[in-house]
Amino acid sequence: MSFKRRQLTNSEYESQESDSDSDSEDWKATSHFTPPGPAVCFDESQSGVQRPLPFPTEAECFKLFLTEELVGEIVEETNRYALELQEKREPGVRGKLAKWVTTTISEMYTFLVTVLLMGIVKKNSLREYWSTDPMFATPFFASLFSQDRFLVLLRCLHFVNNATAILSDPLHKIRNVLISLTSAFGRVFVPYKDLCIDESLMLWKGRLAFRQYIPSKRHRFGVKFFVMCDVKTGFVQDIIVYTGSTTDIKHYEGLGVSGSVVMTMLAPHLSKGHTLYVDIWYSSPTLFQHLLSNSTGACGTVRSNRKGMPAFGCGKMQRGEVEFQENSQQLAVKWHDKRDVHVLSTVHTATMSATGKVDHLTGERKIKPDCVLDYNLKMGAVDKADMINSFVECTRKTNKWYKKIFFHLIDTAVLNSSIVHRQLAELLEEHHTPRRPSTGGRPAADNPLRLTARHFPCKVPQTSSQGSRTRRHCKVCLSGARRSKQRKMTKYMCLACDTPLCISPCFEEYHMLKHY
Repeated sequence: MSFKRRQLTNSEYESQESDSDSDSEDWKATSHFTPPGPAVCFDESQSGVQRPLPFPTEAECFKLFLTEELVGEIVEETNRYALELQEKREPGVRGKLAKWVTTTISEMYTFLVTVLLMGIVKKNSLREYWSTDPMFATPFFASLFSQDRFLVLLRCLHFVNNATAILSDPLHKIRNVLISLTSAFGRVFVPYKDLCIDESLMLWKGRLAFRQYIPSKRHRFGVKFFVMCDVKTGFVQDIIVYTGSTTDIKHYEGLGVSGSVVMTMLAPHLSKGHTLYVDIWYSSPTLFQHLLSNSTGACGTVRSNRKGMPAFGCGKMQRGEVEFQENSQQLAVKWHDKRDVHVLSTVHTATMSATGKVDHLTGERKIKPDCVLDYNLKMGAVDKADMINSFVECTRKTNKWYKKIFFHLIDTAVLNSSIVHRQLAELLEEHHTPRRPSTGGRPAADNPLRLTARHFPCKVPQTSSQGSRTRRHCKVCLSGARRSKQRKMTKYMCLACDTPLCISPCFEEYHMLKHY
């Protein structure tokens, strides 16, 4: 199989910033380094979802990113492309396109939801979703679309006017959608202090000028994305599609391609006191000093031969040994685990901390440099987002690369929607004040406590005005939906719920069934 390798190889990237004869005269060994850190203290009060209450539904969270305006543009271009395909069809040839009916915004939302459901209900082919075989049938899909209508919508799905597209842009087929979604990501959510940038690879084995081959990745072949995530929540903050020399980044002199990627993605967040975590491909003393001058801290693994790195001791280190060097602004660490690990940081001290694990050979507690512990904890946000998407991804095999990128972006929008909804739910729980129990009128909403806590029946307490036990109307008999309602009196109740109930079967139904 022939394939096109990346236009700039790792060695070419390294040549922009690496130098085996590193300048190390400013570095010195240390054991008590305290970093100056960013000049600005991070203000977390502005972080999180930028949307006021009332609390939105899951669908409304999704529409924060896939807005009706964007879907309207997709509908317009899909209808235009369907007419173009009809004009190209040979006279007398019938097919699904002959029955084309103009699509609408509502139908397009339904189509996208159907595609997302297919990521949950997985089958070998699209036609199996409309199978009438009793063993494989899923009638719900047929209730949304006929098979022919779904397939013709998938075929005609389009995002740009071919007559006015800028053909010199490698992403002109998907550019409008990419800009709209990434802008919405930044508009809806302001990240917390810690950020990370890493690469992601979307499987693609077809012909494509900017297809990449990365043997360390699971898929190996595909479209490469640079992704920036908020560490605390996992929210995908920004995405850049790698297209070789035409990648949509601003080039910074002296930082190379990798540093320019970082500065482009961090541009809206500089001078706010953030801390960035990156891997070995991005890290360099030059980049970290540039970030520090913009009140942004950084930490990451680094190549020992990066230009500006100190010269560590050349002797072989034993497992667990560490060497710290500093230049008053940055901390460089060489630590030996299974092999030598080099870490660069502008936010960590030259200290070691316990990992909470014990070495079973020596019985001693394992310790690691603080920067290594933080890096291991906070660097995996992009990989975690990829893992979550892999479980329910809606991307399917297609001959059109831009459609696969579109569905990949939809998966990312769904992930971000779930994070936004969860964040708002946590905010509601934090500030919600429970209502006092209703003393009359229509029944209040169910209290989830009745389904979770421990409950025991007791007799309705005697009132001071009556000599006999008081009876009250059973709540299940009076308002239940499983059988005809009746006004039945009972002398028993649940003390925890303060609810009168017949001892059998109402007591059990009330505490075991959500819809009694």
